Amino acid sequence: MSVNNLQRIQEAVSQYWTDVQWVETTGSTNADMLDRGTPGSVLIADEQTDGKGRLGRHWVSPKGAQLAMSMVLEVPDPAPAFGLLSIAPGVAVTDVLPQAKLKWPNDVQIKGKKIAGILSGLDFPKVVVGIGINLNMQADELPTDMATALNLEGIDVDFDEFTIAVLNAMGRRFQQWTQRDPQLLEDYRKVCSTIGQPVRIELHDGEVVGTVDGVNDEGEVIINGTAFAVGDVHHLRPTS
Repeated sequence: MSVNNLQRIQEAVSQYWTDVQWVETTGSTNADMLDRGTPGSVLIADEQTDGKGRLGRHWVSPKGAQLAMSMVLEVPDPAPAFGLLSIAPGVAVTDVLPQAKLKWPNDVQIKGKKIAGILSGLDFPKVVVGIGINLNMQADELPTDMATALNLEGIDVDFDEFTIAVLNAMGRRFQQWTQRDPQLLEDYRKVCSTIGQPVRIELHDGEVVGTVDGVNDEGEVIINGTAFAVGDVHHLRPTS
């Protein structure tokens, strides 16, 4: 799957994104846009050969299998909570895919399996948000048995129309972040499957096991009454 009509995409998302570009292959769209991107620009790639996920993990981006792109935003001064920026793109995906839920902070899942990964990079006064959504993959192409793709879940999409829907949803949710709109966090809590779950969170100096009480106004996860801004959360029982 790939871009069919770049001009159509650009026109349809121009309210939020002023410069949408496409390349067949690149190392990393995030690295490219941190280097040369300007606020309002988007880079879509059919293939990434050196993509990165959370905690420095390699992110698999087979050619034509994903919607892989990075978006550049201007950071307001003073900046809103960056913990809320990390949740905004996940909420945007659930706007387009109501079947999806979010594992804190922003792993997009369907039936407990990861459908998309999100990673941000800050180069003040801009921030780059990258996302890869699995659209069309064979089961043996998935990086782990805890990943899935839209086609494997019986969801077929038109690439251009899906890209338009995601970019417009991203624009709306990022606007809520810059405007400090409490609706963003309210909507996040509705789709966050981690809330109420028994979890194990891996930290740089150990791990904590407990039940998630909620997500606070900074976007931090609260486990056994303690807030954590970063960490790798594992649900201890399956979620739908």
